[in-house]
Amino acid sequence: MIEVSVFRKNKQIDAFEISGHANSGPYGYDLVCAGVSAVSFGAVNAAIELCKADLRIDQADGGYLYVEIPKSMTEEQAEKIQLIFEAMLISLQTIERDYRKFIQIKD
Repeated sequence: MIEVSVFRKNKQIDAFEISGHANSGPYGYDLVCAGVSAVSFGAVNAAIELCKADLRIDQADGGYLYVEIPKSMTEEQAEKIQLIFEAMLISLQTIERDYRKFIQIKD
């Protein structure tokens, strides 16, 4: 199962962690894993490119991703990053709604 944990401070996303594998299909054909990967990596790449954010990123084999938002940002950067990561969370919740036995989100 994929587990997504969202860490907040003052109702704002401070960091998130994604770990595990869905095992909803054969390796290379697992649509849940592919969807979660596409949504999360797309959001991280958008935050880096559009916000020029210096995110703290930890990745490991085995389906692990941890992303922490830097403390020192302009107000405009912070607002954009929040919008990007809230949109990511909504997309992940949509996947969770349809594939609950393969993904769990803790917010």
